[in-house]
Amino acid sequence: MTTFQYRALHANGSVAEGVLEANGRQEAFKQMESRGLRPINLTERGAGSTKTITAPSKPAAKEAKAPAKPQSKDTSPKDAKAAANIPAPTSLSFGTPKISARMLENFTRLLSSLLAAGVPLSRALVILQREASSPVAQAKWKEVHDLVVDGMTLADAMAKSPDVFPRVYVAMVEAGETGGFLDVVLKQIADFQASEKEMKSKVMTAMLYPAILLVLALGVLIFLLVFFIPRFQLVFQGFGAKLPLLTQIIIGASDVLRSYGVLLLLGVFISGYLARNWVTSSAGRRAWEGFILRVPTIGSLVAQFAMSRFCRMLGTLLGAGVPLIACLNVARRSIGNQILVDAVAHSIDRVKEGKALGPSLGDCRVLFSGSTLEMISVAEESGKLDGELIRIADVTEGDLDRQLKTAVAMAEPLMLFVIAAFIGTIFIGMVIPIFTLQEHIK
Repeated sequence: MTTFQYRALHANGSVAEGVLEANGRQEAFKQMESRGLRPINLTERGAGSTKTITAPSKPAAKEAKAPAKPQSKDTSPKDAKAAANIPAPTSLSFGTPKISARMLENFTRLLSSLLAAGVPLSRALVILQREASSPVAQAKWKEVHDLVVDGMTLADAMAKSPDVFPRVYVAMVEAGETGGFLDVVLKQIADFQASEKEMKSKVMTAMLYPAILLVLALGVLIFLLVFFIPRFQLVFQGFGAKLPLLTQIIIGASDVLRSYGVLLLLGVFISGYLARNWVTSSAGRRAWEGFILRVPTIGSLVAQFAMSRFCRMLGTLLGAGVPLIACLNVARRSIGNQILVDAVAHSIDRVKEGKALGPSLGDCRVLFSGSTLEMISVAEESGKLDGELIRIADVTEGDLDRQLKTAVAMAEPLMLFVIAAFIGTIFIGMVIPIFTLQEHIK
């Protein structure tokens, strides 16, 4: 048994301090939760070391009258002076650059390491400002630092910049602050970001060659219709013969493209803009995502990718000691597809009613197969749910990688066949009239 010294809030906002014994940090949090306490600070006293985990809690900052300040407000004149000495970023005249995924991952991992080493949050943010590799990152980390020093929690400060910190990221930080293990959660976020980036890189690499073939096919088709067909058309007009239907269709398409090509291109851009606005709306997004799920092959790949993200996020948070309901609410946001998010929301309601996780997720069969639900149920009964969820995510991503390679292997010859079909059709349509020219010559 390990002895823990805690500082927490009662439901009425008063501060409580005390000591408890538990087999681990997660059990200590469960004991505090059963007593109706919300943790602010938890100190683990081991055999030869002492580890303090502080959670800057927003209610504590507002309601508690204790003289001690939360970690998020911990700053010193030295830190403030260091922050003031950081040079202001230079403005760029060609638009505002953005924080890249790599910058955010480095920020997350370094912040986790600094907090784990016992560096106060405000000082850690100052250090990250100094270490920033670009002016835009330096300005953003300074903005977060200033908000934290002004009394905001780290999650609320990050939520002010949704273009940099995604909602799932902010939700995980909030869970880490509330539970008192922000450093652990930040490390898990960085690991999750690295895994997510690797998975997206595989998808983009797999789709690169078919995309190049598609662009090549369109380019060849436009070249034939704009530059090649008109020369044959002049030859046919000189004989005044009636052309076959296929040839007439090809020549008509060539005339339309040459006469109204600019208008057609403008129409494509306008249609794309309107479609993008429609997809970003709530109704349009649900309709589009529902359609994608019904597409053969693609729908199953999207569902597997969403399930992998959900399991990895849920396992990551459970391993960090976040309560199950909070884990489910955060993991639900990581799915991405709103149709699947709604389906998982019903399962979370069943878990809140006291039912087991495995049977509760059974209502969402689009995401979870019967074997997956059985593995989750067994892991939940044996107390190894976090590790099993990570294993399921690893296995699913490996299977998804193999399916993508198979799909790409099938897409390559299919795209070549489409290119050959377009070119062959145009060639046949132009050659057929040539065989009848001899009759008109005679």
